[in-house]
This record gives sequence, structure tokens and C-alpha cells, in this order.
Amino acid sequence: MTKGPRVVHIVPALFSEDDRILGGAERYVLELARHMADETPTKLVSFGEKDRRDTVGRLSVRVIGKPWHVRGQRYNPMALSLFAELRNVDVIHCHQQHVLASSLVALTCKFARRPVFVTDLGGGGWDLSAYVSTDGWYSGHLHISEYSRKVFQQEKKPWSHVILGGVDTEKFSPDESASRAQTVLFVGRLLPHKGIDNLITALPDGLALEIIGWPHDQAYLEHLHGLAEGKQVTFVHDCDDRALLMAYRRAMCVVLPSVYQDMYGAQTKVPELLGQTLLEGMACATPVICTNVASMPEIVNDGLTGFVVPPNDVATLRQRLTWLFEHPREASVMGERARRRVLEKFTWPMVVRRCLEIYAG
Repeated sequence: MTKGPRVVHIVPALFSEDDRILGGAERYVLELARHMADETPTKLVSFGEKDRRDTVGRLSVRVIGKPWHVRGQRYNPMALSLFAELRNVDVIHCHQQHVLASSLVALTCKFARRPVFVTDLGGGGWDLSAYVSTDGWYSGHLHISEYSRKVFQQEKKPWSHVILGGVDTEKFSPDESASRAQTVLFVGRLLPHKGIDNLITALPDGLALEIIGWPHDQAYLEHLHGLAEGKQVTFVHDCDDRALLMAYRRAMCVVLPSVYQDMYGAQTKVPELLGQTLLEGMACATPVICTNVASMPEIVNDGLTGFVVPPNDVATLRQRLTWLFEHPREASVMGERARRRVLEKFTWPMVVRRCLEIYAG
């Protein structure tokens, strides 16, 4: 490990199977901090039910137990003991701008003239930023996509940077001995804006669909089960990393069909800030399909590493699924290109280097 700045990452919720927190945002922070710890002393601070200290490889992990949840919001925790974790560190990197913990840390560090950076991963809760802009409280904003920078109207700001996202390409890798199944794979939270209903409806005859993710909307889940009747659809709500990896490796393709307007007519302005599951599938040499929504076209090269289709367009989605089904050799080539794209642009060491360069600047 090269001796560099002592960095602390702060995130409201830790990636934890025990707490059933399995979203891309939580995985993003843990993986970034874990790989940064290979380059420079790094600590990850979060909140949870139980107070604990742990290590993940070279990464030091601190979970502050039983925090105060601002206005009862689970993803907006705060505890005064957080400030003790900021001693003897050179750089603070907050994940989620619009939560009270990030704003108070940023304000404190601004007065103390200590560098503090922020990456917004979507979501948030009640915060001081509802009344005053907190953008200038941070030394820099580190976005995970060009789309994110555009959404926050920071394209021309000198303190706004794009660090992208990464994949552990040793862990998420192809298995030449594993045969591809005639199975379409979805991985993510089971929420209406993910467009899973469109995917089930679009599923062609002869193909199976595996849906991996924790349900957060019981009514939506029941609707999905209704759509799945008579089709080869499997729901998996409890999936460890090993099972997830095998699912990526055996899938014909990974699909993320997120939408701006869901089946209930509700609008989601920022349905995806990155598309982590697409990257994980691509790293396993699996072709992918996404909608032309938010940041996802930055990841998928249409016609080369997979396909980009219009949101809520069931007919086009079905056509692309059918094409991959009927052209296995071409689909295999797409998968190989997909992995190359990840290796060239979306590895964690690359993201870490981008961050360290920005911290130093």
C-alpha cells in the first residue's frame, strides 16, 4: 500500500445482507472504500442497529449503532459520535448529499478548512439543503456519471468531477466452463420505476426470467406475480454474492428496464444514476439490455455490448430479447466486448485513482 492521505468515507447505510440492504448505492461505497484501502489508509463509517468495528481486507469499518433517525427517516441517520471518527484524517468523502449527517460534517469541515467531498447516490431525507444550497460547503462534487453531473446542473462547475463506477473484475468474471442458459436476468430493488412489469410482459416464449431483488412494494410484487402466471419466471429474494455471480455467468443477458413513468403513472426524475448491475453483468461477459434512461446509455454501447431500447416499449424489448435468443454466437461476441469495455473504463482501481487525484487537487 502506498502511503497517501488518510481518507474516511461516510454513508448512511452499510452494504449488509443481514440488514437486507442490497442496493447498488451501498455496494458502490463499500467497494470504493475497500479498493481505496489498498492504496491509502481508508476508513468507512456508517450507521446500523448494532455498534461495531470491523475490517474488510485493509479497510477499517466503523458502524455507529442506534443512531437518531431524522424525522423518523431510516436513511437519514445522525449521531454526535460521528465527529469523533473524523479525527486524524486528511480527507472526508460523504456519500449522499441531502442527509443531515453530510451537511453537518461539510459545514464543520468548511469552518475547520478541512477538505470534504461528496458523491450523491440518489435518495436523501430532511436536510438543511432544503432551505439553503449546500453545494459550496464541499471542496468538490464527485459524480458517478455525466448524467448525474447534468441532473445537478454542475456541468460547467470547476469543482464538479466525474469519477464513474467500478466493478471487481476478478470476482465478477466469466466462467468458461459454465454454459449459458436460455434465461434473462434482472437484478435490483423490486420497485415500479425499475420497469420489471415491462420485462415480464416482453418475455418471449422459450425464454425464462430470473428476478433477483428484495421487494419494497408488496402491491407491486403481487402485480408482478400476476403478470408472471403461465411464464417461466422465478423470483429470488434471498441471494448471496456467490449465487448472484453464478446467475450473471449463466444468464443469456442482463436487463435493466428502468422508466421515468411507471405503470401507476408516477414520475421518477432520476431512476438510475449509474446502473451497477449492468456493469457487473458485463464484467461476466454477459450482454446487457437497458432503456434509454438516465445514465445507462453511458454504460451500454447499443449494438456492440448489448442494446439500448426506449422506456416502456415492450415490443422493442421483446424484439431485442428474441434476437439474442436466436443469435447465440453474436450474443457471445457482445458479451466479450462488454467485458473489455468494463476493463477499459469501469474498474475500481481506476475510480480510486480518479478520486485520489481530485483529493490532491
